[in-house]
Amino acid sequence: MKIKNSLLIVLVALLMLSCDKKRVFDEYKSVGNAWHKDSIITFKLPKFDASKKYNLFVNVRDNNDYPFDNLFLIVSLEQPNKKSLVDTLEYKMANLDGSLLGDGFSDIKESMLFYKGNVDFKLKGNYKVHIQQAVRQTGKVTGVNDLKGITEVGFRVESLD
Repeated sequence: MKIKNSLLIVLVALLMLSCDKKRVFDEYKSVGNAWHKDSIITFKLPKFDASKKYNLFVNVRDNNDYPFDNLFLIVSLEQPNKKSLVDTLEYKMANLDGSLLGDGFSDIKESMLFYKGNVDFKLKGNYKVHIQQAVRQTGKVTGVNDLKGITEVGFRVESLD
């Protein structure tokens, strides 16, 4: 009986891993109860095969406390030579009726947001990704100080091969 249970666990684990063959990096970090506008989430990326191309995604887990239709992010890809590629991005997060977009069965939704495609990591050394929220209320210049409803921010790299 013990061997059957062990085999079943190994089989389930293998099935879960095989369903996500393109994933080469996928990590989340909690932002607490609210994501402060000065809080920068950083991911240290592993070494990637320089001969391959990759798609990059920002992952966001949010809940019904998220009060906006859109999410604005400043995403920076820091290269080993210390040069950074910085993008200001806008993502739609809710339907017209206010219901959240994304996957999930409860009030927590997960959105995989496309960041960059067909990227190579040809420079030798360490790459980092920095993500900061840049949400502003309509008509206001200053950003939202504490963004509620975002619980975790992640970064994902998928191989194109």
